[in-house]
Amino acid sequence: MRGMREVQVLRRPIVWLSEHGRFHGRLEGRTSGNVLLRRAQHQALDREEKALALAKTFVYAKVRNARLVLLRALRERGSSALLGEALREHEAVLADLSRAKDLEEVRGLEGQAAAAYFRAFGEMLLTPEFSFTGRIKRPPRDPVNALLSFLYTLLVADAVAALEGVGLDPQVGYLHALRPGRPSLALDLVEEFRAWWADRLALTLINRRQITLKHFVERPGGAVYLSEEGRGEVLTAYQRRKQEEVTHPLLKETVPIGLLLHLQARLLARYLRGDLPRYPAFLAR
Repeated sequence: MRGMREVQVLRRPIVWLSEHGRFHGRLEGRTSGNVLLRRAQHQALDREEKALALAKTFVYAKVRNARLVLLRALRERGSSALLGEALREHEAVLADLSRAKDLEEVRGLEGQAAAAYFRAFGEMLLTPEFSFTGRIKRPPRDPVNALLSFLYTLLVADAVAALEGVGLDPQVGYLHALRPGRPSLALDLVEEFRAWWADRLALTLINRRQITLKHFVERPGGAVYLSEEGRGEVLTAYQRRKQEEVTHPLLKETVPIGLLLHLQARLLARYLRGDLPRYPAFLAR
């Protein structure tokens, strides 16, 4: 009962994940916000120009922040054909993004950037026992994909909580198409942080040998997942990462990383209400 009271009084949601990191559900107290904000959110979806602008902003932030991860790896390695190719591809995507005329074109550019990024991802792994040949999601077939999927699940769950905390509907997004049960807006928001937050944490855990092959199990059929011990290590590292502080590029204030999703959700709500002329995505430095 104490846990239930915390959910109601402190608005601390309880999130259920499977042992494989799949989101099952959440329990939370009363949702904040008001119907007018959600009405504005839904109206923006029907306004093609506004929905397109938001989708472009999410993709721009995703590619821009992914480039920082690639550039950092290139500086550490000295040279890499795949990293250089991914950076050139991202530069081209950013140039084409401003000229994109509809959502399908924006989604295509996002996919193009993601494909180039993951072609180079293996170059950022510094431990020989880990290899990566491409992103495989359902189910993950190797330890790296298993780790990425688990971290992305944690990030999406936090994004859902942040959006609901300001009164937005996590299901109604702009970049990600609407599907039953899909938290499209949470997925949109996560794009700003996927490489900078989750991927960098995965690389740190692997390259510093905080996560090794002993932290994974292979199931019948070839699916690979984190073991119970592995999930514990990753959750601990994820919470530590959330406590680290960065300077928010717009607010110019030092804040814990764990608050960034909430700050961005609040900025998005202000934009949708008409209080801001544009949505200022998080651009890492």
